Amino acid sequence: MSAASRMRLRGLVRKEFCQILRDPSSIAIAFLLPVILLLIFGYGISLDTEHVPVAIVVDQPDGDTAGLTARFLGSSYFSPVFVRDIGQAEESLMGRRVNAIIHLQPDFSRRLQRPDGAPIQVIVNGTDANTARLVMGYVQGVWQNWLSRRAAESGGVLAAPLQLDQRVWFNSELRSRNFLVPGLIAIIMTLIGGLLTALVMAREWERGTMEALLVTPVTMGEVLVGKILPYFLLGLGGMALSVAMGLWLFGVPLLGSAWLLFAVSSLFLLAALGMGLLISIATKNQFVAGTVAIVTTFLPAFLLSGFIFDIGSMPVVVQAITRVLPARYFVAALQTIFLAGNVWSVVLPNAAALAAFAVIFLGASRQKLRKRLD
Repeated sequence: MSAASRMRLRGLVRKEFCQILRDPSSIAIAFLLPVILLLIFGYGISLDTEHVPVAIVVDQPDGDTAGLTARFLGSSYFSPVFVRDIGQAEESLMGRRVNAIIHLQPDFSRRLQRPDGAPIQVIVNGTDANTARLVMGYVQGVWQNWLSRRAAESGGVLAAPLQLDQRVWFNSELRSRNFLVPGLIAIIMTLIGGLLTALVMAREWERGTMEALLVTPVTMGEVLVGKILPYFLLGLGGMALSVAMGLWLFGVPLLGSAWLLFAVSSLFLLAALGMGLLISIATKNQFVAGTVAIVTTFLPAFLLSGFIFDIGSMPVVVQAITRVLPARYFVAALQTIFLAGNVWSVVLPNAAALAAFAVIFLGASRQKLRKRLD
């Protein structure tokens, strides 16, 4: 790069930083938007089901029923409500005042002494299938734990065909927030990266300053670098703020290396900025560019990146569509770096995909950005 080129590039970067200071909307997008979205989604979205209201019906109270119902009372997953009979419980279920009914029938203690044990009637509101499955699993867990403790207190061993020894890797606390926050950071950076540069070139065309820029000796490659570099630094600042909030506000662990997180985030940010710049060059209108950026970056990333919905459970056609979304690879890389560490077999392929997207979008932007008024 010649001295004249370096001087022109410094001038373009300085001009862009001056523009950012005069119009602080870019600073708001980079720093204020992540805080708002992280607070809203971080506290508003949770896959954990706790304090589920359930109705408990005990037809014949005794020591065994008291011991079992005490386990439900002591569980953080349930908020039990005792009702007189099954009819009242069904009425509460129909009125959505409770999500499930646990019915202990009159012969519960007598049948508990039999080899096949005593059944528990559980009626669950299946309107929300996911919550219904969780409630059934929680009830089964309370039941098994009570049986095991009862057998231990009586000096016996709970008869079971197998002994389950559980071990949870990478998220031992089973907190959904540990899984959601890294994905949420990826979604936020998708929106930020797209919006930061989606308005850049369109603003130049609308204000008429693009024509003045075209008559200068500056090359289109220098214009591209001069536009990308300031917003790349802004995006990294927003990323650092998002990671800090994830670590210290939401308590998400970071088991991987900070430098690897920085490297993968830089690749993704280049891809997102390149996508936004391509939109800005193609539309030449700030309103249209902003709308297209949201529709083509944030919405697909939110729904199809694996942030909430498992990609493996999607139809084959939709799975194929997710392969052209950079956010898919960034979400997988972030979740791995945060929760599992430097797992190279996962991080490297996703980083390579992000690098390819960065080259494609920046190359397309350079091809589209020509020194003429058409």
